[in-house]
Order: sequence, then structure tokens, then C-alpha cells
Amino acid sequence: MAGVLSGVRILDLSRVVSGPWCTQILADLGAEVIKIERPETGDDTRQMGPFLEDSDGAPTSDSAIFLACNRGKRSMTADIASPEGAALVRELAVSCDVFIENFKAGTLARFGLDYESVRAIRPDVVYCSITGFGHDGPYAARPAYDFVMQAMSGLMSTTGQPEGTPGSAPLRTAIPLTDMVTGLYAAIAILAALMHRNATGEGQFIDAAMLDSAVALNANLAVGFLMNGKVPKRSGNTNAVVAPSDLFETADGNVIIAVSNDAQFRSFCTLIGAPELADDPRFVNNTKRFARRSELRDILAPSLRSAPTSVWVARCAAANVPCGPINHMHEVFADAQVRHRGLAIAVPHASGRSVRLVRSPINLSASPVEHRAPPRLGQDTDSILDGLGLSPDEIASLRARRIV
Repeated sequence: MAGVLSGVRILDLSRVVSGPWCTQILADLGAEVIKIERPETGDDTRQMGPFLEDSDGAPTSDSAIFLACNRGKRSMTADIASPEGAALVRELAVSCDVFIENFKAGTLARFGLDYESVRAIRPDVVYCSITGFGHDGPYAARPAYDFVMQAMSGLMSTTGQPEGTPGSAPLRTAIPLTDMVTGLYAAIAILAALMHRNATGEGQFIDAAMLDSAVALNANLAVGFLMNGKVPKRSGNTNAVVAPSDLFETADGNVIIAVSNDAQFRSFCTLIGAPELADDPRFVNNTKRFARRSELRDILAPSLRSAPTSVWVARCAAANVPCGPINHMHEVFADAQVRHRGLAIAVPHASGRSVRLVRSPINLSASPVEHRAPPRLGQDTDSILDGLGLSPDEIASLRARRIV
């Protein structure tokens, strides 16, 4: 079955995470994504282990992070810094609906691959440029990485243990969150621009800035500050708006209890054998519970230490109280619901073996996602160049000169 974006051709000059995360979503939806990589080395993430082994047990250039961000694409190598390599990419751009890149602002103008140059040969192109700070403003020329964005956007200032407690330094997330959310917003913007083009015939430029996306991700914390000027504080695992919603010790580990309304609190109090707490004037509604959340936590903690995590999870599920274990990765993929939803998949890979991946979370009933393995470096170079009309001898000459 053809994907919903079948027939859409995307020329992808992005690398690392933000751009590849965007184009992976579009590839999952059926778009043809041609990923342009540097000859010999490829995307930077191909150098970041751990690495997939081939059928003979030898390590490949397919790393975990590359495999995680590049499902379903075609890979062509081209040295865009060379006139011939840039010319090949421009020739490809003529037949592509979308052009996406995540170079530092202004870089691609040197190679004739900026928006104005591409629009001159493909007037209705949807051109998406992902940068750290956007194409204007005092920081536009600065390089940026996810860690920097997590710090500058305010995200890290609200992540970690409360100030003044042990280990209270600001914390980044273990995954490149601002890269990924920028990729998500960029994918949404590209889909919107394609709809606009379908209606009007007009392409457009998308200025996708990591800073914009990361600041937007602050959501209620940012809006709260704009409302009252109060700077949000780090609160550790304690929810910043409802109580009790926290990490609690159990007899054999930890559990998350996330009570969000009065009915759930009453059920939880009955569950732990203290129904009277639900009518205690100190805790009768969320406003009062939140104001006394430390006191409430101290009251609840001994009860939760009386049984193992699995028992509390089962009891809370039966009582409709939101609750869950803190799973390590091996426990995630052993979880009954994760297994039922088929989140771990295996797809044939050009290395000669199957590669295990996480499937797309997009579930469409009429046009389901088709999962295809990420490409080996330059896997599709010859076939793409053949489509441009180059002969085998011409392709061999380009390869000998390291242009592809």
C-alpha cells in the first residue's frame, strides 16, 4: 500500500539528528528521501558507536544513532564542496519537491545550494533550513548543538533536583531532545507547506530554529513566567502542579504515583488503607495538597514501602490510579504492552542481516507506515546518478575523483 506521501521527493542535505529525525518521519509516511552524504565518511553519526555488525561479525559504519534517525531513506554520496558535486545536487533538486538542510546559516550559499539558488531552478520548492538560532538576529551565525540549546532555552534550569539539595545541578536529558523536537516541528512545517503548495502552486522557505522549538517546549513553564514573572524552580521528580505526583520507594525499588484529581486521590487513600486522608482538611483538594505536598509525601511514603513495585502497579491499575514502574531499557522491551504494540521491529538490512529498530509511533488505519531499513553509506549512489542520465563510465570517473 502506498504511503500518504507517496510521490513526494525530498532532497535531504541534513545530518546528525534534527534534520534526519524530520526526514525519517516523512520517509515513514511514504516520501522518497534522498540523503546526501559525504563520500567515505558520511553523516557524522556514522562515526558514533555502538556499531551494527555485518553478517561476518565485522563492525559497519551503521551506528545506533544513525540507524535510529534514518529509516527508509536512500543514500547518495556527493562532495558538495566541489563544483561537480554541487552541480549534481542542483540537478537532483530540479526533480525534488522538498529541499532540507541543517548547515550553519549562510553556509550553502557558497555552493549554490541556498534557498534562492534552488528556487531559481525549482520555483515551487519547499525549502526547509534547520539552524541553531534562525537566519536572523545577533546569534544567527553561531554554531549550535542540542546540549547548548537545552541550556540556553531554559529546559535545563527546570530539570534536576531542587536547588540546595544534594546533586541539585541542572540536568540535560539523555536523548537529544531539542534536536528531536526541532525535527518534529520541521516535519509539521513541511507538511503544511506542501498543503499550501497543493492549494496555491507556491513553494516557500521554512526557517526552523532549534532555539524557537526548545523555548516553545517549555510550554506552561514559559507561559507561567510570562503571566506572573516568577522564575520556575527545579522540583526533581515532584510534579510542579499536582500532588501527590512523585517517585516513591517500594519494598524492592521505586514506583511513580501520579494522582491528578480528587477522585483519584480518594481511590488511592482507600487503596493504602487510609480513606480518612481524602477528607482531611489539609488535603481535601489539589490546591491544598500541593501547598502541603512535602507533608503529604511523608505521610504516604511508609505505606508504599510496605509492598513491592509490581504489587503497587497492579493495585493502582485495579483502582484506576495512575502508576508505573521506572523501567530500564531491557524492561521496556519486555513489557507486555510494549510487546503487544509491536514497538520493536526487525527489518532486512543491506549488511546481510536483519536490524532491530523501534517502529514509528504513527498509527494510520488507511495508509500505515512501511518500515524500511536505513541505508548503507552510498547504497543508492549509482541508481540515483543513473536516473540523472550518467553513464557507468561517468559515475566511475566521479567516484575515482572522490566527488561521489
